[in-house]
Amino acid sequence: MSAALVEVKNLKVVFHTYRGTVYALDDVNFTVGRNERFGIIGETGCGKSVTSLAIMRLIEPPGEIVDGEIIFDGRDVVKLSENFLNTIRGREMSMIFQEPLSSLNPVMKVGFQIGESISKLKNISVKASRNEVLDALKIVDLDPERIANLYPNELSGGMAQRVMISMALSSKPKLLIADEPTSALDVTIQAQIMSLLDDLVSKMKNTVILITHDLGVAAQFCDKILIMYAGTVIEQAKAEDLFENPLHPYTKELLKAIPKVGNKDKLVGIPGSVPDLVKPPDGCRFHPRCPYAKETCKAEEPQFFEISEGHLVKCHFPLNKT
Repeated sequence: MSAALVEVKNLKVVFHTYRGTVYALDDVNFTVGRNERFGIIGETGCGKSVTSLAIMRLIEPPGEIVDGEIIFDGRDVVKLSENFLNTIRGREMSMIFQEPLSSLNPVMKVGFQIGESISKLKNISVKASRNEVLDALKIVDLDPERIANLYPNELSGGMAQRVMISMALSSKPKLLIADEPTSALDVTIQAQIMSLLDDLVSKMKNTVILITHDLGVAAQFCDKILIMYAGTVIEQAKAEDLFENPLHPYTKELLKAIPKVGNKDKLVGIPGSVPDLVKPPDGCRFHPRCPYAKETCKAEEPQFFEISEGHLVKCHFPLNKT
């Protein structure tokens, strides 16, 4: 059995729009080991969520996977039939979405929706899944009998996200993708949800891909971190290596933008914005915003370099090389 559960190779995803072709992912490569917690970080528009949807092969028109492989547990997801994909989605790979209330049906009680999910996975009736529904809610520290009889609009944001976690983990999937699972929640509830997720995946030994823009959450939760910018991968390392020794200027600027308790200095943001992916910049895609950019950066696309074991960077002039 391969040590890797997910291998993404030369992945390219485009969206065909009235403005032209959006090059959402361009030659994305990474590997996620079994039982590993893998974080994907970047600003809005960098391709994080598109990457997660591609792994589940949920890219729909006008989007299209135009090249590459997504090997999940030895099978290329890109080449699988839709019928076979439906047998592994939810069972072997599952996803927690960013907005929990928008993922729940507003006219059906919570218990019925969880039961419907379990019934499809185990080929049993919704009624027969009642005990498993209650167990699923209990696992996420909710009052099973009360919550099962509520409608989604009667839940708080934190409660709704706990329900989504219970549904996603009910089949004990090999891979759990969490796409910004706490971004819609206040800071206190965010901490509770991440602590719960940490505890559950530790017990179930799931592999987790965490999509987030929050470097603090990634630092506490992830074993490895991938930094994306403008549809490309620009840096990858073990979490501790990335925070102690950021090599790409973009990573360094992201870390400088993190608010620090007790720091009264003005927050330092990154000037500019993510480029238009209908016509990405030549050379390094970050060069228009990079404080260290040189003429080479504007003309030539950088290649990946492994600076130290497991620490890769896509930059002509890596910073703080050890």
